[in-house]
Amino acid sequence: MASTRKPVIVRKFSRDWCAGYAASAGGENAPELEILDLTGKVLRIAWEQVKWVCYVRELSAAVDSGSQGNPERLLHKHFSLRPRTAGVWLRLVLSDGDEIEGIAANDRSLVDGAGLMLTPPDTRSNTQRIYIPRLAIQSLEVVGLIRAARKRATVPPSAPEQPELFPAEFDPG
Repeated sequence: MASTRKPVIVRKFSRDWCAGYAASAGGENAPELEILDLTGKVLRIAWEQVKWVCYVRELSAAVDSGSQGNPERLLHKHFSLRPRTAGVWLRLVLSDGDEIEGIAANDRSLVDGAGLMLTPPDTRSNTQRIYIPRLAIQSLEVVGLIRAARKRATVPPSAPEQPELFPAEFDPG
């Protein structure tokens, strides 16, 4: 059974961050973000202060690695090539002027809800998903729509015609 709390790193607009465990749904319907920090205390952060919530693979690797300036390890905020993952390719400018790209699901979550869940450009980094509250978004641009690759059916060039099992002139009785 999957845990209802996932490891996260929450970046605030004040440039400080906190690490802990948050609800997997993002808790966007709540008036504030609630996380359980590494010491076991429950922290409540107003959505107006949250820049993004990064769902990470390993929380201990991010906190203990000494990368205090960039614990999310978001080295690439833009795609260098056209992404291969299916979805909507978005470019967002946040309230503090920071720019980030990602792939969002092509569903109602783009227009409904209190925020966007993105897949970051570097899927090999520690950050697997990024939740950005709508309050943090200054502008949003759709760069492209990436479709899932279609599998092509190949027909052998000299396929013999299949014989009929019961010919039309067959009379059983």
